[in-house]
Amino acid sequence: MEIKTTKNDPFFKGTNVHPNAHVDPSAELHDGVSVASGAIVGPKVIIESGTKIGPNAIIEGKTKIGKNNNVFPNVFIGLEPQDLKYQGASTEVIIGDNNTFRECVTINKATYEGEKTIIGNNNLLMAYTHIGHNCELANGIVLSNGVQVAGHVKIEDKAIIGGCLGIHQFVHIGYLAMIGGMTRVDRDVPPFCLAEGHPGRLRGLNRVGIKRSGLMENKEFDLKLLQNTWNLLFKSNDVISISLEAAMKEKLDTSSTKLCNFLKDSISKKRRGPMPSINL
Repeated sequence: MEIKTTKNDPFFKGTNVHPNAHVDPSAELHDGVSVASGAIVGPKVIIESGTKIGPNAIIEGKTKIGKNNNVFPNVFIGLEPQDLKYQGASTEVIIGDNNTFRECVTINKATYEGEKTIIGNNNLLMAYTHIGHNCELANGIVLSNGVQVAGHVKIEDKAIIGGCLGIHQFVHIGYLAMIGGMTRVDRDVPPFCLAEGHPGRLRGLNRVGIKRSGLMENKEFDLKLLQNTWNLLFKSNDVISISLEAAMKEKLDTSSTKLCNFLKDSISKKRRGPMPSINL
């Protein structure tokens, strides 16, 4: 495929590679991709149509970036993981469509052969966000400025993460969870929940997020039932495993079942366990 270069095209306009950018001849750039001045695109990179690579961004490694992504200046994607166990394996970064990566975002590739770091669709990663090796981000997620995500973290759809905080390795953040800025996130945050504090604690349901999501218009969604389930789980004096057993014997809709199933997985040996509630 022919790569065109045009000196006079403004930043993020047209289908071209700036003369001061470097794109390896074996990289695959689809129609509509633009690469700004000073950017570097390595030999194994695939960038699909409409994606815009900003000034001085570096895209390296076995990296695939989907359609219509905006990569702002000084973003680094696909570089080696910050993991002492890494021994040079040819691992991957897979990025979907319609994401925005603001200034100085870093996304590391995975550690061991055959592994991937994955970013879904329609996510906003604000300035200075770091995504560590082997992370999996779903869709519609917002990470505010300065969020530091350690390795092997999973974040589900529509989670909102406040600024200037760290997320511990192997933590799992659930669907439509909301985490306040500067929270210490060292445990799993269940779906629909609001977390805040240092150390982080669950404060209740993310009611504002639930209303904004459109779930209230779904006839199968029952906010009162979800609140009752949350109360059984997190306002009990019992340990979480006993509370979960009691909650699962009650009437559950789809959302309450999602919450309970998340907690069931969270208390397994493979996970760090759920963040406790402030009510306990």
